[in-house]
Amino acid sequence: MTHAAVGHHELTEEILGSLARRHSTATVLFHHAIAERLGLGPSDHKCLDLLLDRGPMTGSELAAITGLTTGAVTGVVARLERAGHLRRERHPSDARKQTLHPSTEANHDVQELFDAIRDDASALLAGFEPHQLAAIAEFLTRTTDFAYRRTALLRAEARSRGGSAPPAATTSEPGPERS
Repeated sequence: MTHAAVGHHELTEEILGSLARRHSTATVLFHHAIAERLGLGPSDHKCLDLLLDRGPMTGSELAAITGLTTGAVTGVVARLERAGHLRRERHPSDARKQTLHPSTEANHDVQELFDAIRDDASALLAGFEPHQLAAIAEFLTRTTDFAYRRTALLRAEARSRGGSAPPAATTSEPGPERS
């Protein structure tokens, strides 16, 4: 094996081992802090983020994407609506359903928070060459697609074994008390 191949292999192992795990943990903790700052629980924050990213959807669609039970999604929707981050509208083709829409205020609150973080995040990328930035963008795109695919596979395997998601994935964290 050549030195370049050994270097590639060792770096790949480091990325797939400790670096990816540490990055994942830091990202989860970061988004918990974001949720706290917005006055939301972590599940509420990520459900809101999905609505902001993907647009309006039904509660059933949100449950399917997140793996939360429909009961847990009902709680998330109620908390987001009470906090002014969400509004419900009658589904256009099925009166039994409601379409969930993120509020303008929610989009503004999230955008304002991330705008404050953006300068620091931009500084992280400042020293990279355009081809390195392209590689980073490609890596993030591929890892995001990978994570969604693996999530679907893991859930399908759990269902085929007659199991379900662990309790932490089927319940929602309560948001802060509101007065």
